[in-house]
Amino acid sequence: MSQHSPAAASPFRQPKAVWAVAFACVVSFMGIGLVDPILPALSAQLHASPSQVSLLFTSYLLVTAVAMLITNMVSSRIGPKYTLIAGLAIIVVFAALAGTSDTIGGIVGFRAGWGLGNALFIATSLAVIVASATGGFSGAIILYETALGIGIAVGPLLGGTLGGISWRGPFYGVSVLMFIALLATIFLVPKTTTPAVRTSIAAPLTALRHRGLLIMSLTAVLYNWGFFTMLGYAPYPMHLNEHKLGLVFTGWGLLVALFSVAVAPRLQRRFGTARTLYVNLFLLGVVMTVIAAFTDSPATVIVAVIVCGAFIGINNTLTTQAVMTVAPVPRPVASASYGFVRFIGGGLAPFAAGKLADHYNIHVPFYLGAATFLLAIAVLATGHRILTDAENAAAAEEAEPIGEIVAVGRTGPANGNRPVVVAVDSGPNAAAVTAAAAERAAELHAPLELLHVHEIAVVGEEAVDRETYEQARARVQAALDGLAARGVAASGHVLRSVADHGHAGSLIARHAKAVGAQLVAIGGPTHGGVAHLLDGSAGQRIVAEAGCEVLVVPPEPSLR
Repeated sequence: MSQHSPAAASPFRQPKAVWAVAFACVVSFMGIGLVDPILPALSAQLHASPSQVSLLFTSYLLVTAVAMLITNMVSSRIGPKYTLIAGLAIIVVFAALAGTSDTIGGIVGFRAGWGLGNALFIATSLAVIVASATGGFSGAIILYETALGIGIAVGPLLGGTLGGISWRGPFYGVSVLMFIALLATIFLVPKTTTPAVRTSIAAPLTALRHRGLLIMSLTAVLYNWGFFTMLGYAPYPMHLNEHKLGLVFTGWGLLVALFSVAVAPRLQRRFGTARTLYVNLFLLGVVMTVIAAFTDSPATVIVAVIVCGAFIGINNTLTTQAVMTVAPVPRPVASASYGFVRFIGGGLAPFAAGKLADHYNIHVPFYLGAATFLLAIAVLATGHRILTDAENAAAAEEAEPIGEIVAVGRTGPANGNRPVVVAVDSGPNAAAVTAAAAERAAELHAPLELLHVHEIAVVGEEAVDRETYEQARARVQAALDGLAARGVAASGHVLRSVADHGHAGSLIARHAKAVGAQLVAIGGPTHGGVAHLLDGSAGQRIVAEAGCEVLVVPPEPSLR
């Protein structure tokens, strides 16, 4: 293998627009666990029962569910930037109003408005970061994953800290932070174009006619029922103050983020989506049964809740991956359909948990939560063939790389020699990699094969393209035109890859073997060690599987 020693560049060297949205993402993700530390305090100080307090989750999530039906419609008409601004403005207003309320009913109502704003924001934030980021798609994804992890982990800590001063503190804190993010978005994020195709409000509901998407959505309803039973009701048997509850759920959030980003993709590659989900849902059922059986032991509940974070992180990522695998509709539509159905379960569960505890005892809602995890396995099993067929189809395409690689064009005649394959993406190092490959091809008297990698990434519970397929073809054609001007004979292809960079690496290597490549040229990393943990090690797979010399071209100094 030929290789230089590039200095690693940070994925955090980004324009101000990206930082503005990333900051807002952190605050948005804080909302997942922000109110947990203050639930007992709200119950005591506002003289409300736990079932009444649980409506903070119910109103928030049910409105989010319904709003998922309109987010794509809104974004396709006013554009991503103005959708972000609308969502942030709504959160600012309703979070502040929640802090001013003196009744549990008022807070519940304002949390519903908060849910509408959050739905609009999360529907577009990842796409805006990817569109605005520099340093390549991988750097943008790492930044978003970092925001997700920080938000989930810090939310409960902030909620506990501010809640220790007053239960109003977390609401005012979110409002102030989101107002800062709103101003930054208005002034720093450039205007985005309105999509050419408008999405119908009925599209997400119509998509549920597809059996695979419906089964995955119903599985998610049951999973979310158990998840939000734990999140909305577990604070009560812990008998902790706001600060200590914040620390417990911070530990939970750290495991959610870690296992969602770093562990789930590896389990999926090793064991497959279906088998991993079966085992993971069973283990969630076991943990919830432990909580149900030992609600009189605060220490047991605390440990079980923190451990539960690992399984929740895995489930969030793999369920989203499964939805994108089986859905025969455009991904934004599939995401909206799935979000609409799954948030219904999350919204109803905390309220039902409170009512069950009031009428029976505190053990019952947790036993029901455990049962819903196990029932989710049975529902998922009814779609086992659909999911495995979809995965097998993807695996078959991977085994036959030509099926994934679409020819774009050719410049100059092939000379019959074994080619040099150069794999590039839409990152800033693509031109340097192509130039280095063309130089080696000239030395070897070999034709050049240009592969442009077009990927889809799944991050947490979101999925996004780095570029459209049409944009990928245009990039290849532009590169071919540039090579033609220099008299370089080359053919151009688009490699369409779903999942992670490691998947793309295997496809590149197999294509290189299929065409008998003399050499494969790839770009060196423009990011540090964290990215290697997250990107599936594309370069390592190419080196291991290509069966020929691999040239790793370091990034230009300005990108390091």
